This record gives sequence, C-alpha cells and structure tokens, in this order.
Amino acid sequence: MTSSPGLWSRNFALFFTARTVAKLGDMMLPVALAAGLVAQGGGAGSVGAALASFTACFAGFVVFGGVIADRFETRRLMIGADVVRVVTQSVTAWLFFAGQAQLWQLCVFGAVNGISAAMFQPGVASTVPRIAEDVQGANGAVRTAESAMAVLGPATAGTLVGVTSPGGVFAVHACTYLVSALCLLLLRLPAQQRGERGTGTFRADLVEGWQEFRARTWMWGVILIWMLLMLMAWGPAVPLVATLMIGEHGEGAYGLVNSALGAGMALGGLLAMRFRPRYPLRVGAVVLFGYCLQPLTVGAGMPLPVVMGGFVIAGAGMAFWGVMWATSVQTQVPGAVLNRIHAYEVAGSLVMMPVGQALAGPAAGVFGADEVLLAGAVACVVGPATLLAVPAIRRLPRVSGSRRHPVPVPSQRRVVSSAEGEQRG
Repeated sequence: MTSSPGLWSRNFALFFTARTVAKLGDMMLPVALAAGLVAQGGGAGSVGAALASFTACFAGFVVFGGVIADRFETRRLMIGADVVRVVTQSVTAWLFFAGQAQLWQLCVFGAVNGISAAMFQPGVASTVPRIAEDVQGANGAVRTAESAMAVLGPATAGTLVGVTSPGGVFAVHACTYLVSALCLLLLRLPAQQRGERGTGTFRADLVEGWQEFRARTWMWGVILIWMLLMLMAWGPAVPLVATLMIGEHGEGAYGLVNSALGAGMALGGLLAMRFRPRYPLRVGAVVLFGYCLQPLTVGAGMPLPVVMGGFVIAGAGMAFWGVMWATSVQTQVPGAVLNRIHAYEVAGSLVMMPVGQALAGPAAGVFGADEVLLAGAVACVVGPATLLAVPAIRRLPRVSGSRRHPVPVPSQRRVVSSAEGEQRG
C-alpha cells in the first residue's frame, strides 16, 4: 500500500477537472434524450437511434483519431473536439427550447459528437503520463470521480428536466465541454518531441499502429477476451437488467442498483489508487471475478438488498481492473504509438457491445432473460480465468511511476517482433 502526495499538481488538477465535469455532462445526456423524444411521442427505438448514432461513429472513427492524435499536438485536437461539441449541444438546446427538435437532427448531432469523441479519446491515454508521475494514482483518481458522476449525472439531469426542459440539460452539457476545453487550454505540457508524432503517410501510420498492437500478445489477448465478455455479459446486461429490475421491483429499485454499481466503482477506483501489485493485470483479473455478481444476482432472482450488494462488488471489480489496464497500456507502450494503440484497444473493446445488446432481446425470447443473464455470469468467470491462463497477461510486470520505454527516432522506427513485444509489454 502506497500513497502519492505529489499527485495533485496544477496540471493534474486541471485535467482531473476537465474529465470529471465532462463525465457529468455525458451521464446527463441519455436522460435528456429520453425525456425530449418521449415528450414528442417517440419511444425506445427513437432513443436508441439517437444514442446509436453517437456510438457507431465513435467506434468507427476512433482508430483514425488515434493516427491523427499521433501526427498532431494532442491537446489542440482535444480542445478542438470539445469546442465542436459545445456548438452541437448549444444548437440542440436551442432546438428543444424552440420546440423544433427532430429525431434526424439529434442523430446528425450525435454522429458529429461521436466523431469528435473519437478525435478526443486517444489523447487521454498519452496525456496522463505527461501530467502525472504516478500514472496509476492518476487513473484511479479519475476513475473514482467518473464513477461518482455516473451516479450524480442522471439525478442532476432529471432535476433539470423537471425545472426547465430537456433543452436545459443540453445547455448545461455544452457548458461542461466548455469547462473541459478551458482546463485543457490551461495545461502546461512538456513539448512533444518529433519522434513522438507520426512522420509517415496516414496509411503507413495506421498500419504501423495495427502492427504494434498485434505484436503485444498481452494486449490483443485481453481485447479478444473482452470481446467475449461484451458479447455474452456486458452487452446483454444493459437492457436485460433494466427490464427485469423495473418489471420485478420498480423504477426506484433500478435506480438503487445503479447507484450501488456507481458506489462500487468509486470504491474500486480508490483501492486502485493505493494498491500497487507487482503484476497489475494478474491482480486485476482476480478482482474482476467479482463482476459476475451483477448478472448472477439479477438472473437468479435474488432479493433487492443482495442484488445491491452484488452490484457494489461488481462495480469495484470493474473499476479496479480498468485502472490496472489503463495504467499498463500507458506505461508499457512507447509514446510514438500510444495514441494509435489506445485507439485500437478502445475500438476492439467496444465493437461487440452493440452486438450483445442487439442479441439480448432475441436470446431472451428463446431462452429466457434469466437464463441469458446466468450465461453472462458464467462468461464473467470464464473471462478472468482465461486472462490468468495467458502467461503474457499474467506475468506483465508493473512499471514504476510514469517510466516509459524510449521513443525511437523516425529513422529507426520499425515494427517490433512478437518476442520484443513480449519483453516490452
């Protein structure tokens, strides 16, 4: 157990504020969309289409965002993405206030926001090691704050909708991106060296990122296992848990279990700030077993207090693993390709989520919702067990502080072999 008294530097405080405030706005968005579209006579399909326009564009463009982030100054790209979203959310707020918001407009703005997020996200991975000597502590602090916002955001949005309208939520959402942009603008970052940016053609940089990603067994091994979890557990859990909990216990109970999940995630983030295992992915995988309690408690029809307790443990396991994973990526990967590799792992992690969500309903119709969730619980045991069975994942050592592998100069850049990737990863 260690502490990090030097974590809260000026730079990290600004970055922490930017991520926390933006997360608050992001967690308010689904409530505003649902309230606005339902008030206009829309249903679940309309809300799903508006949200899907964001997710599809984010997943489809994030790899390209990684290449662009490696070719340009990442902070400027992130600020630009925030500014674009200030504009889109401000216009959406005006449309709702004027009573002129239509589904196609929300889908267009959702697509623009998804592309903007795809340009923003890769820079997060490379910014953390540049502003914090304690990378794990920084990731833990950010994850804890984001977990708190996951609880606070929907409640805040519900209050704003009741006091004003969905337009009021979108106006606040635009302000959160403005705060994020201002905080990023005030960062004092060390200048990026020439070798830390892409220097070839766009296609060559894209291919190099893929080859670097593929050369690290520990990384693509985790992503393959994660795709299984998204398909079997995380994807189906989103609609099925909501359906079962609301149907059996009411909307209030569903809110309680979500709050329990958020509380557990905050606890997991706090633990990850303090606990520094020698093999972070090994310990993270052990803790991740706790996530099986989310689908298990609901699928088995357990009493509400038991479900809430299971969600706390599940949230803690998910958050702790998330910090161990993010820290491993940020400290094990050379800066020259970090944005691109992060983009590939984000895209791989997300690609099976909508598939699992789409198949949840038909699978529940054939096998039953409880049975699908119980199958997801089994997957949540098989997944971490498989992580522990892969030597490259189980034996990946912790890198102290923010120490990074040296960045090769452009004339020496090449794709590492699988053996080298294992040593470096």
